[in-house]
Amino acid sequence: MSEQSRDKEKRGDFLTARQLAEVLQISESTVHRLRRQGRIPAVMVTPRLIRFNLRDVRNALATQPSDSNSFNDGLTTKQIGQQLAFEDLFTETFD
Repeated sequence: MSEQSRDKEKRGDFLTARQLAEVLQISESTVHRLRRQGRIPAVMVTPRLIRFNLRDVRNALATQPSDSNSFNDGLTTKQIGQQLAFEDLFTETFD
């Protein structure tokens, strides 16, 4: 693999807030709120240029206690019905 393709591959690991929002199926404002709350890691390239590593974000969200989930007011997926909770995005199987 050439050095140029390795550099391009490394750049692909970092997403904009919009790209991360699309992957996680949440709004862009939610991505920024999670960043400000310190719930997801971000790389501040400049004060206005922020990037997110998808693997690091998923790890951070997966390790957070589910009772602190502010997206569904503490209700579990079973209490909501068929609607998925945010933490369900990071589980292998759905009940």
